[in-house]
Amino acid sequence: MRYKSQSVAYWYFAVAMVLFGLQIVFGLLSAAKYLGPDPLLYILPFDVTKTIHTNLLIVWVLTGFMGATYWLVPEESRTELHSTKLAYIQLILWTLMGVTAVIGYLFRYGTGNKLLEQPLPHKIVIVVCMLIFLYNIGMTIKRSGRLTTTEGVLLLGLALSAVLYVPALLHYENYTVSIFYRWWTIHLWVEGVWMMIMGGFLAYLLIRLSGIDREVMEKWLYVIVGLVFFAGILGTAHHYYWVGVPQYWLPVGGFFSALEPLALAAMAIYAYAAMRRGGVRHPNTLALHWTIGSAIFALFGAGLLGLAHTWPSVNKWTHGTLITAMHAHSAFYGAYAMIVLAMVTYALPGLTNRPHNRYSPLGFWAFWLQVSGMFGMTLSFGTAGIAQVYLERIMGMGYLDAQLKIQVHFLMLILAATIFATGVALFIYDFFRHRPQFQVVDDGVVAEDDAHLRTTTGR
Repeated sequence: MRYKSQSVAYWYFAVAMVLFGLQIVFGLLSAAKYLGPDPLLYILPFDVTKTIHTNLLIVWVLTGFMGATYWLVPEESRTELHSTKLAYIQLILWTLMGVTAVIGYLFRYGTGNKLLEQPLPHKIVIVVCMLIFLYNIGMTIKRSGRLTTTEGVLLLGLALSAVLYVPALLHYENYTVSIFYRWWTIHLWVEGVWMMIMGGFLAYLLIRLSGIDREVMEKWLYVIVGLVFFAGILGTAHHYYWVGVPQYWLPVGGFFSALEPLALAAMAIYAYAAMRRGGVRHPNTLALHWTIGSAIFALFGAGLLGLAHTWPSVNKWTHGTLITAMHAHSAFYGAYAMIVLAMVTYALPGLTNRPHNRYSPLGFWAFWLQVSGMFGMTLSFGTAGIAQVYLERIMGMGYLDAQLKIQVHFLMLILAATIFATGVALFIYDFFRHRPQFQVVDDGVVAEDDAHLRTTTGR
């Protein structure tokens, strides 16, 4: 840890880990309900557990983004945070918002707008937290007088995330209109500006882990920004099939939504190839696993599986089926969960005052169990979804009858999800078993200029 104020990142990461664990618990519970009978039917029905599962995903990933930003910005700007006090106030408000929202869902207190179920008071708290966050980061950069391209892309993504939350604050009496504008927040978050945030973190990690020239890496960020604005905005239209917009938007949306992860994957492949050629390697190889894995899994889940079912002639059959769950789980995990876990893995040695190369085998077990478990879940959702489409949409079988026919796939899903959950549990345990030690030391970065940054092989 090079700056004392970076210590606030630990507490954001800690909250994110707790929320991540809770998300997995409610996810397993939701999956188990497909097998029945459900002894919790009148206490925790499926609609409640699914709402908590999906909203915890949004909250913990955003918490991780905030913690990672509070770690990254001081290093990039070479200065302390503007105010650690504001950062802690923000974290307290944010955590209270998340906890009370989950409790509210248990008692059906929500808007019913998928992924944006937070009641208006909670949404106001979210806005306040984002304003505190952006002010704190902005003042830090302003005070330092140094703004790198990596920081700029990250800050732009975070600022646009706040702006795009505005449609979620508005209430629409017409449900179709509400769904239309919901995608202006959800899609432009997860397939737009969040890609910019991921790009910023990915560039930061690859510069430090591979020793690649900063100038070369940051040129890729310009490609990412261009693709995000071009493909992300146009890709919103692949959600419009059932809303009633003009038909010409359908192929446009289906094609461009699959292009967004390409620049990220290309950047990771280039950095990995450069690292192999140059022989410069950071000792934290576990963080490198998460970093490269994030780009590859994002290409697989968001890109290939997205294209597989968002094309209109296919989507008219697959919309609202388990095919959507196949795409959503792998895309969210690869693009956002894995990049947060990469930042946590890279920053944790500095937050616990231990060398980067002193990590437990548990970390690699957590990585491979999560990756293999998520791949198994993706296959299970995919095979179940294909069968569901055929039985329901083509053969005309009723929903409940079709569910009985595909229960074997949910047995496979539970098995894969258990493997994944074991990996998550190991990661969380590995995180908390090292108590925080906020000691300011040189983290091994020995030379940096505007062109490149190299890392040594130890502390």
